[in-house]
Amino acid sequence: MTFCTMPSAAQAAIKTAAAAVASALLVCSAPVSAQETKPADAKPAETKAAEAKPAAASADAARDALAKKEGEGDQSAMLKSTLTAVDKQYSLIRAKQMQFSYDLSYSYIGQEKIITDLAGGGITLFEIENTSSHTVTNTVSVDYGVLDNLTGNVTIPVLSKYSESRGASGVSNSLGDIALGARFQPFEARRDAPGVTVTGNMRLPTGRSPFKIIAGSGQATGGGVTSFSGGLNINRIVDPVALFGSMSLTASLPAKHLWQVNGTRVLTKVQPGMSVGFGMGFAYALSYGITTTISFQEAISAGSKLTFADGLTAKTSMQTSGILNMGLGYRVNPKTTVNLSVGIGLTPDSPNLTVGLSLPLAF
Repeated sequence: MTFCTMPSAAQAAIKTAAAAVASALLVCSAPVSAQETKPADAKPAETKAAEAKPAAASADAARDALAKKEGEGDQSAMLKSTLTAVDKQYSLIRAKQMQFSYDLSYSYIGQEKIITDLAGGGITLFEIENTSSHTVTNTVSVDYGVLDNLTGNVTIPVLSKYSESRGASGVSNSLGDIALGARFQPFEARRDAPGVTVTGNMRLPTGRSPFKIIAGSGQATGGGVTSFSGGLNINRIVDPVALFGSMSLTASLPAKHLWQVNGTRVLTKVQPGMSVGFGMGFAYALSYGITTTISFQEAISAGSKLTFADGLTAKTSMQTSGILNMGLGYRVNPKTTVNLSVGIGLTPDSPNLTVGLSLPLAF
């Protein structure tokens, strides 16, 4: 048997050729394997990035829309400005700053008036008369910060009053009673504690006195006496709600040297009784620019003592006035808040209806 052997050089050449063929096959088959293992729904990286951009932009737009814009402040600031506009007694301004505000209010009183006369020490009933009164008041207030915790203020009202009854009617346009007041904050304001403000007020009889007018000559636009009042106000802000309450005491000096014909007698002196007032309510911030308020106010006044020229004295009955107020505040800008309010009388001694517009302007 004959064996044929291949030279070693030929064997090396065959091995080299086989290795080259194998390498070529591997290179050709690599792309095919990659395409086969790639998922059918896979997309290039550039496509994924392009599709992700709209989603990111939408999220950013939503965050920007919900974010608080510059100058909006916060709900606490809005509630403080609302409290100031509602009562002008719940917050103070910084030292050496001034704040002006304008208030326009309308009130309507309709009642059945009992016409009486004092004769022989008794009261004689003549008739019952229906009367109605419409009053429009324009008030300008100026506040000045004496200290950071002490504010002085001056209030100047101008009234237009129309009254109608079966016997007579008349219109009066006159200055009302000018008021001088101060507000003092004894404790530093803290977010987790209620704010306390002490108030003092003096009202001057600059308006047309009800004890000096002559029948048919016009309507009274003032109280006719100098009065002093002191009060305490407390408020607590619990976002988005502010709770507030107040109480006050008022005393008046007597009106002397009068000579007003009252029936068959002449009125010479009036000593008003003291009055006690209290109120409570809350303000709710619906947004950074809208707030609503609901409050209740009541005042109880003791009867006034009347003295006549012939020495006869008489005393009027005690009066109770209660009003339910509802308001809406709109923040036009950080320095201007417009407040609208409607009041409903709850007792016979209260105005039937009151409507108010307050426009505080800070400089």
